[in-house]
Amino acid sequence: MAEHAITPRAKDFSEWYNDVIMRAQLADYSPVRGCMVIRPRGYGIWELMQQALDGMFKETGHQNAYFPLFIPQSFLAKEADHVEGFAPQLAVVTHGGGKELDEPLVVRPTSETIIYSMLSKWIQSYRDLPVLLNQWCNIVRWEMRTRLFLRTTEFLWQEGHTAHATSDEAETEARMILGIYRRFAEEWMAMPVITGVKTDSEKFAGAVRTYAIEALMQDNKALQAGTSHFLGQNFAKAFDTTFQTAAGGLDHVWSTSWGVSTRLIGGLILTHSDDNGLICPPRLAPIQVVIVPIWKTDTEREAVLQTCNGVMDSLKAGGMRVHLDWRDSMKPGAKYYEWEGNGVPVRLEIGPREVSQGQAMLARRTGGKAPVRLSEVAPATRAALDAIQQDLLSQARSRREQNSVRNVTKDQLVQLMDGAGGFAYGGFCGSGTCENEIKDQTKATVRLLPDPEFRSNPAPTKCVWCGQPATVEAVWARAY
Repeated sequence: MAEHAITPRAKDFSEWYNDVIMRAQLADYSPVRGCMVIRPRGYGIWELMQQALDGMFKETGHQNAYFPLFIPQSFLAKEADHVEGFAPQLAVVTHGGGKELDEPLVVRPTSETIIYSMLSKWIQSYRDLPVLLNQWCNIVRWEMRTRLFLRTTEFLWQEGHTAHATSDEAETEARMILGIYRRFAEEWMAMPVITGVKTDSEKFAGAVRTYAIEALMQDNKALQAGTSHFLGQNFAKAFDTTFQTAAGGLDHVWSTSWGVSTRLIGGLILTHSDDNGLICPPRLAPIQVVIVPIWKTDTEREAVLQTCNGVMDSLKAGGMRVHLDWRDSMKPGAKYYEWEGNGVPVRLEIGPREVSQGQAMLARRTGGKAPVRLSEVAPATRAALDAIQQDLLSQARSRREQNSVRNVTKDQLVQLMDGAGGFAYGGFCGSGTCENEIKDQTKATVRLLPDPEFRSNPAPTKCVWCGQPATVEAVWARAY
């Protein structure tokens, strides 16, 4: 296997990112411009993400369904903001079966419109509510500038869609999902996030409000990692999705939609990895532990093999995902290098000396190496995995806070965005004029208006840009 050299982050962060993906064999460029091939190691991470999130959704009453890839073009036109927001990104099918279609079909950019056409058939009464649906599928948005995982023409995601009898129920749902996304990002990805609401200019096309989780990457750019939208009755009115209320009247349903995508894999890479390659949080590592045997003679080989198999069985019984690298075509050092680049959290080295001493050498991908007794190898390895998971979250949170500036002045905001970057907290008058001028002059956008937990104390009193009284606090950053 050819080695893939990794460009140092300090030299070229963008090249470093691509190099990490290539060395770990997570994905590759496809013959179709802007699309990617997700390789087994990358897809293994996505499968673990799916399993975790799917379980959280089902625990809160959601069911999986599937809706068509093709959407009649007229459907998108029914919700004016929606069609305007997505028009530049649409892929449209005009011919099928060798004939021109009576109506062009849009390749799914998101599924609100086709789902609401079906909900209009299925919902008659308040007794049919709430409807709590999710689907795992692919999406096509015609992107001009693409980057593996972060922004591709086709990508994989989940999209949840719910319908409720009242505005309050839909609002509660949107906020609950935001909490699930935060929990997943922090507990599984070890990626700390801030939560809040988007400004009107940054919200989802067709939403009343968009809530988001935002993370800060190692290059101090923000990554929007998940969004949850309160849609009000916009799509219900566009598709006449009505129900008979308990009081006997007729009303349109209140709805939400929400989603995360394979962009999360990009966020995982950008949050944790180093100049040696991928670092994968243990909870999302397809292989959590690799065992590397070391031997010279056939006699040593048999003894080492027996010990390694016993260790592997013990770790698997402890619920860990383990791989025994018994290849005799590579030296141990080459194996260490390969598994390090692949991001495997823990490596166990076992040779004749370890066998004779009743121990294994445990090496952490994040640094550090120490012997563990074979009789205690399973609990010791589990403890190491748990420690790595927690340390990655702590380190990422500390890095975010070190690169967050509170109560920025206008000059600080400009200098920060032209220089080191990071999260800039400051007062905001809410004016679209100020928002646009900041974006034009600094390339920074309002990532969100933070939830109370993340707001500054004391609260800023003046708009960072115009000096008028602040109505809210905002967080600015350059973003992916």
